Order: sequence, then structure tokens, then C-alpha cells
Amino acid sequence: MTTPRVVIVGAGFAGYHAAKRLSRLARGRAEITLINSTDYFLYLPLLPEVAAGVIEPTRITVPLTGTLPGVRVIIGEVDRVDLRGRRVGFTPPEGDREEVAYDRLVLSVGSVNKLLPIPGVTEHAHGFRGVPEAVFLHDHVVRQIELAETTDDQRERAARSTFVVVGAGYTGTEVAAHGQLFTDRLIAQRPGFGPRPRWMLLDVADRVLPELAERMSTTAQRVLDERGVDVRMGTSVKEATADGVQLSDGEYVPTRSLIWCVGVRPDPLVADLGLPTERGRLTVDEFLGVPGFPEVYACGDAAAVPDLTRPGQVTPMTAQHAERQGKLVAHNIAASYGQGRRRAYRHHDLGFVVDLGGREAAANPLQVPLSGLAAKAVTRGYHLLALPSNRVRVAADWLLDATTSRPAVQLGLVPSNAVPLESESPELPTRVGAR
Repeated sequence: MTTPRVVIVGAGFAGYHAAKRLSRLARGRAEITLINSTDYFLYLPLLPEVAAGVIEPTRITVPLTGTLPGVRVIIGEVDRVDLRGRRVGFTPPEGDREEVAYDRLVLSVGSVNKLLPIPGVTEHAHGFRGVPEAVFLHDHVVRQIELAETTDDQRERAARSTFVVVGAGYTGTEVAAHGQLFTDRLIAQRPGFGPRPRWMLLDVADRVLPELAERMSTTAQRVLDERGVDVRMGTSVKEATADGVQLSDGEYVPTRSLIWCVGVRPDPLVADLGLPTERGRLTVDEFLGVPGFPEVYACGDAAAVPDLTRPGQVTPMTAQHAERQGKLVAHNIAASYGQGRRRAYRHHDLGFVVDLGGREAAANPLQVPLSGLAAKAVTRGYHLLALPSNRVRVAADWLLDATTSRPAVQLGLVPSNAVPLESESPELPTRVGAR
């Protein structure tokens, strides 16, 4: 008998944890292959702290090789999935196109930036989905403050000192909260800089963090107000230009910084498969299997997983669900080879955490609302537990940030044209095809 071949596409929260769990359950019983366009798993929740210079970029990039024993890692861009022939086509960073066959396939391709048909946004805004965007934003903020300091034109200084964040969900709220603290530190090193840098947070919703409990939203709003962040609910961008943004309420805001955190959508591979979808996500059953293809599984942001705790709904696109779905996929694949029995996905939320920078956070572990230092302790404790590695290094960066001054220089490693908004998932290429 030949060794079963399991191929996992994508190393986000779902794919990485599927590979990790399967490496323990099926070591020696199956050949496990993970295909990803980078050689690391990205711990997305700490990206805002990378942009603010709190932690180093390498702290949240977990190497695939070395942390996934028994898993064959292929660095490549997937460009085709042949569901009938059971083959996945990909292109390595250097080399010709290749294919790999599978007996079981896990589609964990994640999500990409959600784009809206707003004039000028794709040309003048930058997303926030990966390390390049976080490093670019850090450099960009430093550069704008430095350029503002050296100009005698007060209007130009105001424009360069204004930062507009669109989207008041997890990412946008954290970026704005950390960003205001970051620029405050920058101008503290520049006596006589002038007016304080201005951060704006926009969203069409009626409150920040609209997907979370209202008490967490209230906590976040309070912190943002105390920091001086200009929060505009029920407002978005009508048009973007190189010199500013026209808001939907009629106001024109001169700025050189438009940060797009509106949300995410499933990777284009999902639509290219030609299989049934729900709100753009691949339809799966409660066991995370794809109907009509018993050898194919999908999980994470790419899959519309039935929420058995809320009949008729699907699980939200969160890292918490993606990680647990990846682990369950591994269990059910092992069960398909006779090791145990498959299980349906059922998960009650354990709570959420939002880091607001400094000593502030909002959290509701086990539905207990917390704010301030208590929430901060829970938030950082959760992240340390959720990180697959680099925990000591992350904790050391937090300690150094709390006790020493934070250096802020432009490294110039990521030019603006390297992080266009229309770029897709950090795990997968811009477009992929399937048949």
C-alpha cells in the first residue's frame, strides 16, 4: 500500500494548526505537504504593534520548517487546483511550474483585503494584512513626521501629520490607538514640532468594534477619545487623491496617509473552484468536508462553516475559529484513515481581546468584561499562549518598550509600490486558478 498524501494549501491560522496537529496524529502514517508562498506563519493580531515599533517583525513570523516536524514544506504560489484529477499546481519562487498529487486536500487559503468601488482608493491607500504593510506603515509614519518637521508650509505640515484609518473593526481600532501613541512619542523627541499629529478613524457602522459586545466598544471609544483620536462613525471615504480624502459627510481632509482596514473577503481561489459558496466562502458541512468531494476539506476564512451554536448561521472570520477548525480538520482526516471518529465543529466563543496600546485594552474572557490593566494582562497573556513560538522574544520586546525609549527610524526596506492595496493574501498569490 502507498502512503496516503495529505496536501494543505495555505499556512494561516487554519492551515498552520491543521499541519501541526496532523503531524502528531498521522506521523509515519501519511505524507503531509504544506504549500505556502512564504516560509512562515504570520501571527496577525500583533501586526499593529509591529507598525508602532513595539515589537520586531520577526517576532510574529513563525518559521514553518522546524515548528512542523514531519511536514514537507513547499514554498510556492498555487495557480491551479484540479479537483477531478486530485492535483495542485504551483510555481516555486525560482523554477518552473510544478504539481503535487493528493489523497486528502485541505483548502485553508484565508482571506484578502476587501475592496470597495471608491475612486482613488486602490491608487492612494495601503492595506494592513502582512509584515510588508506593517513595516511600510512604520516607515511611512516616521517619514511623514520628519517631513512635517522640516517644512515651513503649515498646510503641508498639517496634511503630513494627519493619518486616516478606514474601518473600525479589530485591526483599524488597534492601528489608530497604537498610531496616536506612536506619533506622540515621535513629536516628544522634537521640541517645537507644532500641533499634535491627528489620527482619524472612520467607519459606516454606528460604533467602533461593531462585531463585539457593546461594553468592549464603549471601552475602546473611551480610550480613543482620551487619546484624541478623531472617531467618525457613520462616515467613510467618498474619494481619495494623492493630497487628501473626501469624506462621505462632505468634509475634505488633507492627508498623505490613508490606511485601509475595512475588512476581508475570501481568497479568489474559492470562487475559481466553481463550487457552491455562501457569501463568497466555500460551502462545507459540519465536519468541514466539501460536499461532492469527500477527500477535500476547507476551514478558516475561506470556508462557510455551519455554526452549530447558532443554527442557520456560519462561524465568523476570526483567528479563534480558524485555529480550532484547522485542528478539527486534522482530527477528521486522521479519522478518515481509521484513526478515531470524525467530529462536527462546535465551538463557543471564549471571549475576545483588543490591545489599545500603552496600558489600555478591552477584553471579555468567558464573557467577563474587563478594561485597563486587567484587560491588558489578559490580552497579553492570551497572545503569549496563542503564539506557536517566539514567546520569550515578544515578552522581552514588551518589557523593553515599557522601560526604555522606543527607537524610530526609517529602514527603507519596503517601498510604497511594493504594498499596493490590491495585493492579496500574504499566504497566497494575487490570483489563482482552478478547474
